[in-house]
Amino acid sequence: MDCKRALDESNGDFNKAIEYLRKQGQEIALKKVGREVKEGLVGFYIHPNQKIGVLVEVLCETDFVARNEEFQSLAKDLAMHIAASDPKYLSPADIPEEVLDKEREIYEVQAKSEGKPPEVLKKVVDGKIAKFAEEVSLLTQPFFKNPQITVRELITQKIAKIGENIKVGKFVRYSLQ
Repeated sequence: MDCKRALDESNGDFNKAIEYLRKQGQEIALKKVGREVKEGLVGFYIHPNQKIGVLVEVLCETDFVARNEEFQSLAKDLAMHIAASDPKYLSPADIPEEVLDKEREIYEVQAKSEGKPPEVLKKVVDGKIAKFAEEVSLLTQPFFKNPQITVRELITQKIAKIGENIKVGKFVRYSLQ
């Protein structure tokens, strides 16, 4: 029925219907974001060379969903993504201020050495800081299986599909050099 309604809303345009459904999924996910997550599971991944291992805590509202194949697949995908992309923080808000200050200092020196004028310097540095935060934060990284979406967008899609709030708790990535 959702597909029929989407096609009706988009006057039969298939691409617009897909966009409509994606927007509806995000609306559903936004309604569920405030709900408490008490259940879940620990996803894991060990790389075939056995030199990289990941543990990730993926939380949901009920143990029923935690046993769901779709949810378990999400936990496995998140663990694989962490192994491949090596995020340092869950979200940009989790990056310590001293780390951002150090990066800002480096980017300012780089911009000055490139001869950037003072009025442009702040914008260049702010842009580089934003890019840095995106690259080192799990939720803002492009998802390794589909780089057109971020990990946050993947989780939002799963919330809409499964019908429960889902959050990533903690994660750890072990690596031998």
